[in-house]
Parts: sequence; C-alpha cells; structure tokens
Amino acid sequence: MSEPSQTTESYAAMTGRVLRPSITRSQRVLDLFAGCGGLALGFEAAGFETLGYEANADCCATYNANLNGQCIEQFLTVDTRFPTADVIIGGPPCQPFSVGGLQLGLEDARDGFPTFIAAVEQLRPRLWMFENVRGLLYKNRWYLDQVTQRLEHLGYVVDVKLLNAAHYLVPQNRERIIVVGHKGGYAFPRRTAETITVGQALGGFLFAEPDEGKYLTESMDRYVAKYEKASKCINPRDLDPSKPSRTVTCRNLGGATGDMHRIKLPSGRRRRLTVREGARLQSFPDWYHFSGSESSQFDQIGNAVSPMFSFALAQSVATYLDTAPFLDEDAIRKCWSPVQGSLQLV
Repeated sequence: MSEPSQTTESYAAMTGRVLRPSITRSQRVLDLFAGCGGLALGFEAAGFETLGYEANADCCATYNANLNGQCIEQFLTVDTRFPTADVIIGGPPCQPFSVGGLQLGLEDARDGFPTFIAAVEQLRPRLWMFENVRGLLYKNRWYLDQVTQRLEHLGYVVDVKLLNAAHYLVPQNRERIIVVGHKGGYAFPRRTAETITVGQALGGFLFAEPDEGKYLTESMDRYVAKYEKASKCINPRDLDPSKPSRTVTCRNLGGATGDMHRIKLPSGRRRRLTVREGARLQSFPDWYHFSGSESSQFDQIGNAVSPMFSFALAQSVATYLDTAPFLDEDAIRKCWSPVQGSLQLV
C-alpha cells in the first residue's frame, strides 16, 4: 500500500501510484450500489478484496476493467442474497435525498437504504459504511435517524460525520456524509495538511486547446454572462487554478452551459472539460478508463465517490479492524441514540 507523497511528484503521478490496487488483506469488502468503482478503488488500494453489485451495465464494465474485484450486474432488493463479507460499503442511491433531486425520500422507488439494511442484517459484518449527499443531514434528517436507529439495533455503534473530500487530497469541494456502523473504537480519518488545487490536478490541461475540444461559441459566452448576472453568481463557473473546484456533478460536467465546469484558456476561449479532466478533479488516476458513451462516462464520474477520499476511509477501516477492542452488546447498547418510536422505516 503506497502513501501520498509530499514531494514535487505531480498529482497525476501520485494518484496513479497510490491508488493502484494491491490486495494484501484477508478481509472481503462487499460494495453495494458500486457505481463505477470509486469507493472500491480506495479500498483495493488499501489492500482489501472487493466484490461489487451494480445495476448499470456501463458502471459494471468500468469496475471490471480497472479493479481486481468483480462487479456483478444486478438490481438489488431486500431479498438479494450475498456471500459472506467482513465489511459492507456502499452509496445507496442518493437521488431521493439530493439537494438537486425531488426530495421524495421513502416514496422514491430509487431508495436503496432498505436493501443496504437487509444486507447488514443478513451478513452481520464487522463494520459497515455508507456515503451519501449532505441533504440527509438537513431536510431529510428524520429519515437518516430512522436508518441509523434500525442499523444500531442490529448491534452496532453508529457514527455520522459530514466530511469534505477536499480535506483528503481531492481537488474539489465535495461535502458528503459518512455513516459508519462498528463494534466500538472506529475513528474517522484525520484531514490532510495539504489542499490540492485545480492547477495542481489539471496541470497542462489548463493550457491545452485540442482540435477535438468542445469550445463555447460567442453566443454561449453571452448566455454565460447573462446567467451569472441573473443568478447573482459571486464565483464565476470558470475553474480557478488556485483553488479546489466546486462539486463535480453529472450536470456540470456534461449538462447545461450556464452551470458547467469550464476552463478559460490563456487565449480567452472557454471549453468544457474532457472526461479525463473531470476524472482528475474526482481524483481518479489516469490509468482508470471509463466504459460507455461520453454522457455515460460523465455520469459515472459525477456520481462516484472520490477515490482518494475513499482511500482515506479505507485506511481508517483497516486501522479499526487491526486494533480496535470490540465492545460487548451491553456497551454497544449504551451508545445507541434515542429511538423515535413514532417513526417507522418501511
């Protein structure tokens, strides 16, 4: 397992080295709603064996082309049976809770939490962890409380924390909640001292004007100016090389002109990001290749867990498995949060 370097090593070289899968541990990690493998990549780089489950064919193809573990193309339900695993991780579909979504929660058919809970109940892993959007902490906190209480009562101490991927060598401000169930003694990873900027991550890409690049036209530039004025945009959407980027999403990688991530070139021209540039901002190494159409690749990147963030989480899991003194049932029960008896998870 390689460690991030604080030398003059380029960001692309560092991610390419640190995130290279190397299975050195005996524990199996079950990755539910695996996407294109961003979460699994960090765990494989930390030495774990992974087994993924994902319904999207392009995501599965990407996972299987880059990782040591297998990704099974399957739509998961509460009745799905899984092989034994020491750890369960995943990103249950976040659309029901996303600030940009419809906020339907339990009424949204895309809700993956009942399946995640059923997997934990079936396998009783030593630790489980899921990542989701920060909206679960606010308008939908009632639902998060339901989920965590159900999981607590399966015999776990549950910790919830809002973390920013920018604090873990990802060149992007990306706030996500991390919820961990353990048997006592787990500690979230400490933030790194270094912050990675767009300039460090993209390097020469910031000056490149490839013939195949998608450049904004004069009319698009005028639209952008009107959009930013009408929306009272304090920070222009052009990437600032001196800072981490704003959150990378499917929409701002491949969607509407006004909100898209853009590179403003020294010549004054603007162009949208390529797949590789979007992947860099998500901390994917350059050797990680994505399957499917360009729009599918942008979706995979925008929905992924940033691999360098995942690597930090995986290291904290490894430390817990190696050193934590597990609590008995009575001690775990004392850590439970108050039960909201009027709320039922269905």
